[in-house]
Amino acid sequence: MADERVRRIGILTGGGDCPGLNAVIRAVTKTAVLDYCVEVIGIEDGFEGLVEGHMRELGYADVSGIITLGGTILGTSNKGDPWHYPDTGPDGRTVIVNASQRALKNYRQWGLDALIAIGGDGTMKIADQFTALGANVVGVPKTIDNDLSGTDMTFGFDTAVSIATEAIDRLHTTASSHHRVMILEVMGRYAGWIALCSGVAGGADIILLPEIPFRWESVCRKIRERSTRGRRYSIVCVAEGAKCPDIGEVVKSYDNKRTDAKQLGGVGDLVARTIAELTEVETRVTVLGHLQRGGSPTALDRILATKYGVTACRLAVERKFGMMAALQGQTIVPIPIKTAIAELKTVTPDNQTVLAARSVGTSFGDE
Repeated sequence: MADERVRRIGILTGGGDCPGLNAVIRAVTKTAVLDYCVEVIGIEDGFEGLVEGHMRELGYADVSGIITLGGTILGTSNKGDPWHYPDTGPDGRTVIVNASQRALKNYRQWGLDALIAIGGDGTMKIADQFTALGANVVGVPKTIDNDLSGTDMTFGFDTAVSIATEAIDRLHTTASSHHRVMILEVMGRYAGWIALCSGVAGGADIILLPEIPFRWESVCRKIRERSTRGRRYSIVCVAEGAKCPDIGEVVKSYDNKRTDAKQLGGVGDLVARTIAELTEVETRVTVLGHLQRGGSPTALDRILATKYGVTACRLAVERKFGMMAALQGQTIVPIPIKTAIAELKTVTPDNQTVLAARSVGTSFGDE
């Protein structure tokens, strides 16, 4: 019988960068080296590096001291889907090709017994496809959007919410000083978790989510009601994927090099203009953007990322492939990657945080 012991593990970070990635890389590498005497290969720039053949060995010293660092020491890319890969055609123009066999070839040439893929729903979908090609893959859920199914929380989310909450805290003082409506646009794509949680934590007066359709009349009524009560300012926290009446999502641009070409953005400006027109109240917009992705992870994200990394390494060594480490309650457990990508985890109208927000007077623009 052939020796099936896992001797060499590859690790990559795919999709958008996120606080806590380095904590996972550190946890995987140190666990592999200290507990299992397994080699670790760091693949650079996500699945793009797997296609192009860019990698380097990772040892204990390479990951020491990186738990506090934001970003990823391996680099990442959201344009590296091997099944939708941007390449240069004979005429010098960019063409989209299937480069999955190139990725599989490098996986085999490097002698990898397992691959740990850290990423969100896009990365997990690629991981599932790569598993179908015969690769041994374990997933780790990373996304500030917190929209992966099967896990109570993805790492990076807590940091993003903390940053957005601080932004709302700061907007309160300038909004009250100038008697303005302040709009904060936050990330999250098709899920409203960041807007919901930061809006509640920061005491936003109105929270606009992709999952809860809103009406301009309701939004403006809330602002007028506050004014009649002597509160001559309002804070609106809007998710980038919120659907405006008669318009839907506000799309900033399209990038065909990405599997999901749609790039959301601009809803904050639209909300501000409409409120100003309907209420004649002065408005200002802050688009938090990539500040939510940057900087050092919170303590919670460092701990969560460490637990994810340790568990993912153990799953790989135990040859439990096609699985993703997931937080359920207080415990990290393995779930099938297919479960994680079956559907997006979005905010439901009966979510306890939504109900609590309504009870303290927060408007979602739907009443």
